[in-house]
Amino acid sequence: MGAKLSSHRYGKSRIRVVKILRDGKRHTVVEISAEVLLEGDFESSYTSGDNSKVVATDTVKNTVHVLAKDHLTLEVEKFAVHLAKHFTSQYPQVKKASVELTQRVWERLLNHDHSFTAPGSPLPWVKAGHIQGAKEVAVESGVRDWLIMKSSQSGFEGYPKCKFTTLPETQDRIFATAATAGWKWAKEPKDYTVTNRKILEAMMTPFLERFSPSVQTTMFEMGEAALKAFPEISEVSLSMPNKHYHLFNLKPFGMENPNIIFTATDEPHGQIEAVIRRS
Repeated sequence: MGAKLSSHRYGKSRIRVVKILRDGKRHTVVEISAEVLLEGDFESSYTSGDNSKVVATDTVKNTVHVLAKDHLTLEVEKFAVHLAKHFTSQYPQVKKASVELTQRVWERLLNHDHSFTAPGSPLPWVKAGHIQGAKEVAVESGVRDWLIMKSSQSGFEGYPKCKFTTLPETQDRIFATAATAGWKWAKEPKDYTVTNRKILEAMMTPFLERFSPSVQTTMFEMGEAALKAFPEISEVSLSMPNKHYHLFNLKPFGMENPNIIFTATDEPHGQIEAVIRRS
């Protein structure tokens, strides 16, 4: 019994692109995850091992990044249209190009020029523990999935180098994390909800206002700020995975990339943790 190819398409998925739109010191962040699927005259690649018409999926990935430099804006629909038309006009064998863009929205933090958070974050949590016969109940409040980003005023330098080190030093990078934060109560506040909100605001002050030489430094400063502002808490714990946004190399395509186009990666990520207590 014979077989024939009924339908086919291929492409690249989860092409994650971040673009920083710069208006002087004021930044706007556009982050997308793109899927590009191509249909057309590719049957021979399936049935006879002939790749002569196959547009490499790595080429598709690079195309999205390169075109994003000049064409990606907050109106991501226009970029999707541009991408789809590019593939059908650039390659005669591509009869249909389907582009789907999923956008992560970053909202400005407290009207700050280059600090952002994602809608719907963070998620509050609370823990309570009581030992039979004890007078006090241990209470801890906190948040998880606290998505925060600063697109400038962050660097990483002066670390030890060895034969396995490839990371270049930088004085200007994206600092992004999905943090988990918790604080233990030494005494009950007047209002848990109000105080929790103000604790987060206190922790945001060093994140917003100070240059970050490392996640570790900023983490300590955030915990220290909360302890200084609120005597009701005795310690702050922070877990801050360092979500990496790598500068995309546009030089092979004859273009410079002055911290505009980045590619986002979830795995592997840096994992930085600390507990800050009163001294």
